[in-house]
Amino acid sequence: MIPRDTVDKIIDAAHVEEVLGEFITLKKRGANLLGLCPFHGEKSPSFTVSPVKGIYKCFGCGKSGNSVNFIMEHLQLSYPEALKWLAKKYNIEIVEREITPAEREQQTERESMLIVMQYAQRYFTDIMMNSDEGKSIGLGYFLERTLRDDIITKFQLGYSLEERNAFTIAAIKNGYQPKYLAKTGMSIVSNRHVEGTEITQTDLFDRYAGRVMFPIHDDGGRVVAFGGRTLSSDKKVAKYINSPETDIYNKSKILYGLWMGKKAIQQADSCYLVEGYMDVIAMHQAGIENVVASSGTSLTVEQIKSIHRFTKNIIVLYDGDEAGQKASNRAIPLLLEEGMNVKLLAFPDNDDPDSFSRKVTIQEFKDYLDNNAQDFLYFKAKKLSDETKHDPIKRAGVIKDIVDSIAIIPDNIIRSIYIKECSNIMEIEESILQQEVNKIRRKVGPKKTDTNYSTNATISSTETILESELLVDTKPEKEVFNFDAEEERLLVLLIKYGNILITTQAEDEVNVEHELEITLGEFIIFELWRDEIDYENPIYKVVLDEYIAQLKSHSLPDTKHFIRSEDPIISSFAINYVIDKYEISPKWINFGVLVPKEIDLAKKDAEKTLFSYKSRKLNFYISTIRDTLKTLSYEESLEILEEIKRLDTLKGRVNKLLGREVIK
Repeated sequence: MIPRDTVDKIIDAAHVEEVLGEFITLKKRGANLLGLCPFHGEKSPSFTVSPVKGIYKCFGCGKSGNSVNFIMEHLQLSYPEALKWLAKKYNIEIVEREITPAEREQQTERESMLIVMQYAQRYFTDIMMNSDEGKSIGLGYFLERTLRDDIITKFQLGYSLEERNAFTIAAIKNGYQPKYLAKTGMSIVSNRHVEGTEITQTDLFDRYAGRVMFPIHDDGGRVVAFGGRTLSSDKKVAKYINSPETDIYNKSKILYGLWMGKKAIQQADSCYLVEGYMDVIAMHQAGIENVVASSGTSLTVEQIKSIHRFTKNIIVLYDGDEAGQKASNRAIPLLLEEGMNVKLLAFPDNDDPDSFSRKVTIQEFKDYLDNNAQDFLYFKAKKLSDETKHDPIKRAGVIKDIVDSIAIIPDNIIRSIYIKECSNIMEIEESILQQEVNKIRRKVGPKKTDTNYSTNATISSTETILESELLVDTKPEKEVFNFDAEEERLLVLLIKYGNILITTQAEDEVNVEHELEITLGEFIIFELWRDEIDYENPIYKVVLDEYIAQLKSHSLPDTKHFIRSEDPIISSFAINYVIDKYEISPKWINFGVLVPKEIDLAKKDAEKTLFSYKSRKLNFYISTIRDTLKTLSYEESLEILEEIKRLDTLKGRVNKLLGREVIK
């Protein structure tokens, strides 16, 4: 259990712009910051961060929260684990009691798997640095590749013993459960295990025996997978073995080196894309940290989006051999389609970044990177044009290839520039290229827009569509009562402006009106209490009950109280309504136009909303009571008619009390 004062200390230290800035590039936009949403694919930024309020909201998919919520959502952590992650980042000590064996058993599977991977990294590093086999084989390999000690430590490199179950035995001996060794993929379940029975040590053997180990980190710096390279010369043995897909590792989303390189990518506003682990490591040793690799898989759209959060500029450094060329040919169309600015750099003599860096000095390596990167489409057009100068058939094929590449670029201006440049290189009329590009784009059609909206938005829009379809050419017999709009608006006013002082008229015991100064929050709650009005929407009721509970404990809750709530219903509601998509431009003042602020209209807004809410509630009660008249006798109906008369009188009082400044 983390003490409340420690929680507040962590949240106060974890400035939202700093925490989120580690995972996306944020640019100033008025009082807020804007970036590409990490929760859904988008090319135009709609992810808004408010440093003043300490929150974020995506106006594309609806995700919102504070620093803790972001870490929970993005890194898939529980609330306590997210707090611990932030505490570690800001060097805040957490003093909590040791958990019991029963509580340890209750830890989520994800957390247990992450703990296993953390142990595995420490184990492999320790084996390489301290065992005879590890030092002679594993460490010897990395030293032979001219890696410095600081680079070996930085990338947490290690070695797995050749003994087939050395890691498995050591992990179980240290208290790690066999089922989690299997779930993480660190150990493999043998054929002799009987399905349906509990996995034991004898059922397992190591996945990575006799390999040097490359830990793979997620965006939060946690080890979620490994790549293991064999040092055997046996061609029947796979050169690399990578972790399988697990609950903590999705290989299509993870980029090797992104955790260590994202700050450098932001600063340089560019990213080098390479093939292998050693390519990334070699470039770091050369002082170039804005580099990533696709973790032993073909580049995916999800991985490109991860890079796009930090930069639009990418330089592809695939190997010069045939396999490297095929890999680049697969990756580059995906990069162009996602709106990336792509350059290509080829190394001489079929070298890759790792091998080339060992042939030249660090400065020569940097100079080569700086001087030889070329725009990909220009590079491709020039290279293929030279190769097909005297072959019209091949030349036509090359032009079609170029046109296909240009057609998938989403930006109109960039497409036009490429068409102009390529027409000069290929010596073909620009208009012809434009026609072919247009023909392809018409055939493919516009790409579907992202539909990953928030649950509330989806439900709301679905209900609206259904209602509109059902009510076409059909006049409803009576009003459909739904109070969500009023209940939601009153909550927004409570959370944002509940603490401001207002003056209102109140009657004393002899019906004499007096001016009374109270908070807006007390005014709203008092009006709801006086007429015994209960909220209908269960989600909104949770938020309202929290406000009332705070009032009963003689506390006036502010916006921060709701944003920091551990209850996700309360915090998500608050955050959704305290950050605005648009800001009023200060230029209006230059034109002599004074735009009233929302806070200045809060009292009138509350009165108008209460009037509407109470009036519609009374209509609902009256309608419900009238429905019962159909089934009652004459004598019974007289009593009901008296109740309706009383409610009509009450409705008149509501109009008198709250309708003075409201035009109906």
